Amino acid sequence: MKINNRRSSIQIIADMLRLGEAGKTEIMYSANMSYFQLQKYLKFLLQQKLIDKVYLGNPSVSYKVTEKGFSLLKHIDGIQQVLEAGDED
Repeated sequence: MKINNRRSSIQIIADMLRLGEAGKTEIMYSANMSYFQLQKYLKFLLQQKLIDKVYLGNPSVSYKVTEKGFSLLKHIDGIQQVLEAGDED
């Protein structure tokens, strides 16, 4: 049973964290989000120390997942597996 087709904030965060390290454009397209959403989520992930800003040279910036971010992603994936296994019953 699919509850709804819209992604939750948790799913969007997981999609962003799965990239490992990427620039804004790659994150925006890979996670299928608008620039406004991208800004909001990057700010949140940085504040929570789930990603770090990596300065590659002016003005090039990349975002890299931290250990805390990878840990969160493992938990999210584990929860999704449990929920999907429940659908098979």
